[in-house]
Amino acid sequence: MNIYKFELKMLKSSILIWGLAIPLALFMYLAFFPTISADTSAFDALMENYPPELLAFFGMRPELPMSSLPGYLTITFGMMQIPIAIQAANYGIAFLSVEEREMTADFLLSKPVSRNKILVSKFLAAFTSLTIVNILFAGTTLVAIALFKGDSVIEMNRIYVLLSTTVLFQLFFVGIGMLISVSVKKIASVISYSMALGFGLYILFGLRSSVGTNFLGYITPYAYFEPAEILITGQYDLVYTMICVAVILFTFGMTYYLYNKRNIHSL
Repeated sequence: MNIYKFELKMLKSSILIWGLAIPLALFMYLAFFPTISADTSAFDALMENYPPELLAFFGMRPELPMSSLPGYLTITFGMMQIPIAIQAANYGIAFLSVEEREMTADFLLSKPVSRNKILVSKFLAAFTSLTIVNILFAGTTLVAIALFKGDSVIEMNRIYVLLSTTVLFQLFFVGIGMLISVSVKKIASVISYSMALGFGLYILFGLRSSVGTNFLGYITPYAYFEPAEILITGQYDLVYTMICVAVILFTFGMTYYLYNKRNIHSL
């Protein structure tokens, strides 16, 4: 029984939906940029009417006015991180909960295959799905920038760095999701958990940015890979990246341990 191929087949519809929705949303957002850049002074004057705390909540910086391509990309990419997070968390939380909810987990484990192989196969299927969406997202971003940037100047190497953060960002949510999956006794709705995780951590990021509470930045991956910071500096934040990697390793390790110790409910 090839679990990897089976899991990938089960995710086919999900890949299609997310692979179209996220890149298309980004493309549509960036398609509005030429209209904004046509009258930067008027748009900047409009943005000045908003409280600085509100702008900071959405990750905007004074150094990157929204009428500039880097500034516009800051909020656009930040908005796209939310569905990216929800998709990754959804795959992680569905890791074990789907079989348990449908009472088929015991059937899967009755086959001549180890729990470790099941674990690895499920993760690889989820990671493959995320990678496909990631490639489509990155490709669409580059095409949209080329089509709509006009006379705007942007350092493409910083765009490449920003796009490269998506892998670690996804793995963070997959890891948290898998840990939830093996820790919670029964999950009735996977999407409820994944949306709460995706939006909840974004709200923490917004609060951290708007009220200046740096502590919140250490517990939300939206701060680890903040678009504005990367577009300004052109590099990863070393401390935040190390925290992200540590969380990924911890959640994957705990998932491995708890999954092998867990009593699977049977019919």
